[in-house]
Amino acid sequence: MPRIEITSDTLTEALARLSEALSDTAPLMQDIGEYMVKSTNDNFASGSDPDGKPWAPRSQATLDAYAARKDKPGPRPLIGPTKSLSGTISYKAGADEVSWGSNMIYAAVQQFGAEAGEFGARMGVNKKGRRFFMPIPWGNIPARPFLGVGKDDDTAIVEIVTEYVESAVSDR
Repeated sequence: MPRIEITSDTLTEALARLSEALSDTAPLMQDIGEYMVKSTNDNFASGSDPDGKPWAPRSQATLDAYAARKDKPGPRPLIGPTKSLSGTISYKAGADEVSWGSNMIYAAVQQFGAEAGEFGARMGVNKKGRRFFMPIPWGNIPARPFLGVGKDDDTAIVEIVTEYVESAVSDR
């Protein structure tokens, strides 16, 4: 039977390295942040939430609005011609936390959905010069979650943490 001998110096040094690595986990949080940005971008590419459930399709009213503007919708919901929302996903890592998301004003509405008129109304003017009020949003918007930690993400984050801890205690 093989025998492994751990001297107190070896164990003490490994525990010291682990303690130092755990006192400021900013590098770990950065790794997790980078992973979650990629995972979120994968959600846009697949048109699904973090657990792989497809987003609600565009409504006919939305498709009609694209046609009226002579604009071509992107291949999936939340993917328009400019890819504005998907192009703004970023993260911020601290010593012991990480957050990621978008700074686009409409990101929360896309994530959680909204009912027509939920945010009030704005005044518009029609072609005849008559004023009218248009609800904000003008129609119901179903939730299309693009942010979150799915089952695959859970597994990947555990692997990232495991690698971080193993690297900290090893003598590399």
